[in-house]
Amino acid sequence: MQFLIVSGLSGAGKSKALDALEDLGFYCVDNMPEDLIPQFAQLCKATKSKFENVALVTDVRGGLTFDGLFRALESLDQMGCAYTIVFVEASTEALIKRYKETRRKHPLTQDGTELLDAVERERKLLEPIRNRANYVIDTTNYSVAKLRGEMVNLFAGGRRDHAMSVNVVSFGFKYGLPLDADLVFDVRLLPNPYYISELRHRTGLEKPVRDFVFSYRQTQDYVQKLEDLMAFSLPLYVEEGKSNLVIAVGCTGGHHRSVAIAKELGDYIARLGFVTSVGHRDISRE
Repeated sequence: MQFLIVSGLSGAGKSKALDALEDLGFYCVDNMPEDLIPQFAQLCKATKSKFENVALVTDVRGGLTFDGLFRALESLDQMGCAYTIVFVEASTEALIKRYKETRRKHPLTQDGTELLDAVERERKLLEPIRNRANYVIDTTNYSVAKLRGEMVNLFAGGRRDHAMSVNVVSFGFKYGLPLDADLVFDVRLLPNPYYISELRHRTGLEKPVRDFVFSYRQTQDYVQKLEDLMAFSLPLYVEEGKSNLVIAVGCTGGHHRSVAIAKELGDYIARLGFVTSVGHRDISRE
């Protein structure tokens, strides 16, 4: 079982880190009191494979005391439950700016303490757990995507490809571009089955149309170059922290060439190990 304990400064990005872990298949719990950590770990171990990867956040919101937390960690050691502590922090200036922008209240300003004093007080309070952390992540200059990429790098393990889903969609340019497309490929440069009478009313999902499209060397070369681009770029999107990538393949009407190429590309991406879906937006249009 992979058991992560996430802590750190308020506003530094603990919740975003937890979101990324949830996307990676972790069972996540936010704001857990330290007294409940050993019981929670026991429950996870008892269910065996159901909770194979677990992450929880514990911080000052739950009245965190380090005597209590370290007792909980001792209990985990005695149980033989291996754990990893991740500490998320940011500069004081960055934290104050984030609180000003979001207009959220810092948990330590409830008694009237000024924001700057609250941030510095929390930093001192959390120093013992920071010193125990296996990983310290400074999000001062991180975007949400960059933080997600960092969590993927650290904890995705053999599931890195599952950190991003890929949706390949065919479409017809005459009906407009898909609004959510990240990448658009225009296959109108390829031979068009529309001008073959026996193929005109078929689609790219049917063997005669596919065979016609792929009978040309330029189609084979084009798809090979697309596949090379996917093999190179998809891991970089994962590294950057992208969770979903939409690839749009377009021809004139969205019936023939784009459908055949989108299916071929989707099959290739699935073979690379990515969670992949293939759709055909305009295949049923007249």
